[in-house]
Amino acid sequence: MTKFLSGLLAAAMALGLSGAPGFARETGKVTNLPLPRFVSMKASEGNARRGPSLTHRIDWVFKHRDMPLQIIAEHGHWRRVQDRDGQGGWVHYSLLSGVRTVIVQEDMLPLRMRPDPDAPVNAALESGVIARLGKCGPEWCRLRSGGYRGWAPKARLWGVAPDEIRD
Repeated sequence: MTKFLSGLLAAAMALGLSGAPGFARETGKVTNLPLPRFVSMKASEGNARRGPSLTHRIDWVFKHRDMPLQIIAEHGHWRRVQDRDGQGGWVHYSLLSGVRTVIVQEDMLPLRMRPDPDAPVNAALESGVIARLGKCGPEWCRLRSGGYRGWAPKARLWGVAPDEIRD
């Protein structure tokens, strides 16, 4: 068991989760994963409830598969999530996926061939487009959307932490 825990600690350190500025230091009591953290909707529709059970009232319905969401709390099989507008509630964990996506926050955001503001443009993404998240450096993230791939400034995306690095 000690070897397993050492491996988890090493993995957390490699990901920069061991107290790096801006990274969550709190972990969920159910999953022991960082809070807050980003996930996406696995289902094409999901009810967000006032509390963590089926008996609680539905406050919000998410209606888009792959929508990025931020988990802010955990309770049993339930995760408290919010979208980029702060809307949300308690969602059953089976409706969520660890696949990372982002929402484009700038209209006609250039998707560039390299993480460089002077690199050629592959495509332009409209505001509100949901893209699959790939690698991220300090300022740029690699995205995939509509058959196009390229790099976009991290500051123009919702669904990735400003100081998050992904390999």
